[in-house]
Amino acid sequence: MKQGIILPYRVKLLLSDGHSCYRPRRTGERKRKSVRGCIVGSDIAVLSLVIFKQGENSLPGLTETVLPKRLGPKRATKIRRFFNLSKEDDVRKYVIRREVKSSKKPDAKPYTKAPQIQRLVTPIPNAVVISAALTAGGWTVKRSRRPNTSMSILSYLILNSTSSRTLVAKRAVEKKQKVAAVKASHKAVAKVVAA
Repeated sequence: MKQGIILPYRVKLLLSDGHSCYRPRRTGERKRKSVRGCIVGSDIAVLSLVIFKQGENSLPGLTETVLPKRLGPKRATKIRRFFNLSKEDDVRKYVIRREVKSSKKPDAKPYTKAPQIQRLVTPIPNAVVISAALTAGGWTVKRSRRPNTSMSILSYLILNSTSSRTLVAKRAVEKKQKVAAVKASHKAVAKVVAA
């Protein structure tokens, strides 16, 4: 169905670039295509519709229940915008988790799933791009983003690698603490059940 054709049947129109119902294969190409008018008739079996404005009463089975969004934002900046966070806030604490029940084991305990956060943190944003190719003179830095001449390339590499290592080590410690806390809570529950 093509909008603007006020007929309840098909007509053949000469269509060019910019028209709906037609995609030109070459520049300046036009083609005569058969398109149906936008008037709804008895010959139409199915119509695909979208509700964009709701009236006073709800439609039974359609608008009476409000379904929550199944998934939350995945990208770090979108999570920040969703929860109105600043740059300093840890985005990983605000990921929307969903509860999942095992389909294979109906008596199994439900667990939660969370998306992997994309574009999370880089140790140095907009860092100097260093080509890993080892040349005869040592490490090479792309000319477009060369660091200050006072800092040698080798010291720059050492500085970058240590800052990223400290970030990775910090995250590993956080993960170990989290796992230890979970294990401790499981042991406490086991003691209570045994007693």
